[in-house]
Amino acid sequence: MFKKTLIAVFVTLLALAIPAGASAATGAIVFSKVTEDHRSYEEEGNVPPPKAPEGGLFAVKDRHLNQLTDNPADTEPSFSADGHTIAFVREGDVYAMRADGSGQRQLTVGSELDSRPLVSPNGRIVVFERRTAAGDPRDLYTVRTSGGVAHALAPSAADEHEASFSPDGCTIAFVRTVESSLGGVSDDLYTVRPAGIKLRRMTRTPTIDEFAPRDLDETIVYSRGKAGEGPSAYADIYAMDEHGKHVRKLIAGSGSAYVEDATANGRTVLFRRDQGLWVKRIGGKGRKLAELPDNAKVNSVFSSDGKQVATFTETPEGEQSLSVIDVATGRSSYAEAVGYSSGEVTTTIGPIVAWQPVPRRR
Repeated sequence: MFKKTLIAVFVTLLALAIPAGASAATGAIVFSKVTEDHRSYEEEGNVPPPKAPEGGLFAVKDRHLNQLTDNPADTEPSFSADGHTIAFVREGDVYAMRADGSGQRQLTVGSELDSRPLVSPNGRIVVFERRTAAGDPRDLYTVRTSGGVAHALAPSAADEHEASFSPDGCTIAFVRTVESSLGGVSDDLYTVRPAGIKLRRMTRTPTIDEFAPRDLDETIVYSRGKAGEGPSAYADIYAMDEHGKHVRKLIAGSGSAYVEDATANGRTVLFRRDQGLWVKRIGGKGRKLAELPDNAKVNSVFSSDGKQVATFTETPEGEQSLSVIDVATGRSSYAEAVGYSSGEVTTTIGPIVAWQPVPRRR
C-alpha cells in the first residue's frame, strides 16, 4: 500500500489574482516544472520501478496554465523578439519551437553541454554557452534557429558567459573571465558582432568584476563589484555607451545593487538591493517594488511593455514561487508556487523565466 506522508504542494494559477486582460496584453510567461514521485508500494511481493519524473515547459496566459512540452529535461526558455519562437535546453542540447510548443526541432548535437540560449532580435540565430564537460570554462556559440552548424562566437581559453543582444541585434555584449595582471582572475565586459567580428574589450579592471550586462539602445547597463556568492560578493550598477566610454554610476546609496533586467526601451532598470526588488528610471529615483525572502535566489524579467515583472524566488528551505508584480502599483500575485514538507513527492520550477514579447501595434 502507499506510504502516507504529509505532502504540502500548492499551485495557484495566475487567474486567481491577475486583472482581466493583463496576461493577454503581455503574452505568456514560460517556465520549466518537474514533479518527481518517489513513493513505492508492494503488491503480491512485486515492487514496481520508480515512477519517471513528469514535467516540461509550461506557459501561463489568459488565466490558464498550459503545458508546452512533456519532457522533464526541458529548461531555460528564451523568446524571440516577435514572440513566435522559443529556444530552450533539453539534456545538454539547444532546441527551438513555436510559441505554442509545436514544431520542436533540435539545433545542436554532440557530447558538449549547451545552455543559456538567447534568441536574436530578428529571430534568426541563437547564441548559447557551451562547455566540453561539467565545470569546464564556457564558450559562446551561435546557431541558426532553422538549424545548421554551430559556430564559436569569440573563441578563447577564457570563460565566456552572460550574453546580451543589443535591440537591433547588431552587437552582443558578454562577460569574459580573464587573468588579472595583479594575480587571480576578473570578469570584464566585451562586445562582438553576431558574425564573430569586431571583438572589443570594454572594461579593464584587474581587481573588480563587471557582470550581468544588458545591451540597450547605445547604452550598456551592468553590475560592477565582486561576482559570486557569500559575504565577499558585492555590486553597484553602472552604465556606459556602446564604445565603452562615459562610464557612470547609475545606482547610488548604501547596499549592493545587482542588475536583473531592463525595459525594452532602455529607460528603466530592474535590480535587487537589500532583500528588495527595485526599479529605477535612468535619470530618476529608485523605487522599491517588493520585499524578497532572506538569502533567496532570484531571477526577474520585465514584460515587453515594462508594466509588469515576473519574479522567480527560491528560499534556502526550498520553497519556490513565480510571482507577477505590477510596476505602477507594486501589487503582487502568484503565477505558480511550490512548497513541500516531505521528500516523497517533489515539484520544482526552474529559475529561468521567459516572458513572451508582444510587439507594439503601429
